[in-house]
Amino acid sequence: MSKINKLLKKLGPGLLFAGAAIGVSHLVQSTRAGAEFGMGLLWALILVNIFKYPFFQYGPRYASATGESLLDGYYKLGKGILIAYAIITLATMFTIQTAVTIVTAGLAASLTNGLFSTEVWTIIIILICSIVLFFGKYKLLDRLIKYVIILLTISTILATLMAFNNNTNEIILSQFLPEITTEIAFLIAFMGWMPAPLDISVWHSLWSLEKQKTNKNFTYKSSLFDFNVGYIGTVILGVAFMSLGYLVMFGGDTSFSTSASLFSNQLIEMYTSSLGEWSYYIIGIAAFTTMLSTTITTLDASPRSMNRTTKLLINKDFKHGYLFWLAILSVGTIFIFFLFSSKMGLLVKIATILSFLTAPFYAIINYILISSEYTPKEYRPSMKLHILSILGITFLIGFSIWFLVKWI
Repeated sequence: MSKINKLLKKLGPGLLFAGAAIGVSHLVQSTRAGAEFGMGLLWALILVNIFKYPFFQYGPRYASATGESLLDGYYKLGKGILIAYAIITLATMFTIQTAVTIVTAGLAASLTNGLFSTEVWTIIIILICSIVLFFGKYKLLDRLIKYVIILLTISTILATLMAFNNNTNEIILSQFLPEITTEIAFLIAFMGWMPAPLDISVWHSLWSLEKQKTNKNFTYKSSLFDFNVGYIGTVILGVAFMSLGYLVMFGGDTSFSTSASLFSNQLIEMYTSSLGEWSYYIIGIAAFTTMLSTTITTLDASPRSMNRTTKLLINKDFKHGYLFWLAILSVGTIFIFFLFSSKMGLLVKIATILSFLTAPFYAIINYILISSEYTPKEYRPSMKLHILSILGITFLIGFSIWFLVKWI
């Protein structure tokens, strides 16, 4: 146990990244991909994870190399870049927060047999997460997320293995590229949050700096190891969730509902059909804690990043800037939720598509920054990472243009 505890102490921001990533993208999008398209979009899952990898990695890499966040680097590249970041964040953070919170609230409503409505649960969850962040701050977030990710990983892999064991049909792995407008929109939305929106690279750099404050042994090598553990974990679980959707629901008469509470019930039943009815509450709690971790990490990260952005832009330190943005995001999330409470599917689609269309911005800026004079030479990317970065930028821009042409 001592070795496990030592390993867990070394991990932190990477698991926070996983906690933020393994939410809507996995529980909602990956399972829906498997249920509606079988394993036909496995190519998209693998490629987008490969091509996004360097841009996510540049967050902890830059933070460890310079002791600064990516936001500080953006400011050095030009004030206009940081302003662009602030505009994009303001345009997306409320939708993203609402999308993850509505799924969490739906799971809570399902687990409590409708004790409270989804609307009431949304308010309760936002309040609880805000209180935890206000009093516990980064330390509590760091400790909490580790056990949540372990619980979800074990339950998901177990459910997937049992689903494969119970499957009597031939596994079909043929791949395809969608041609219908609605299918194309789903593909872009699926890749938008797989494994996560690229702006999480900014959050990761901020979390890395917080980790360094609480653990002096969190070195450059430790930060990259921590990141790789979290990243590889999200990829594995993405494939697992797609497999579950395929094995349990593909080819059946039912499809996932766009209602948060109904979707949550279907999601839990997907697990129990593989593991057995005995696992209903175990899986339900695992799914809920996963979405709760996503809700609380995003609720922490957006205010943290906007607080730092504001300080840099106006060159003034606000004592309660983080709490101000936390309050703004909480109130804004509740407001948007009540406007779209019955349209979870639409809300998730909007949030995920926006994330994919803004991905090239983060990819290009992160690559320019990590290759610039502002990053010490020994910490700049290797030739392999340079090549992968260029291919990744081409991939993200290419698919964005393809989507816009098809959509228009």
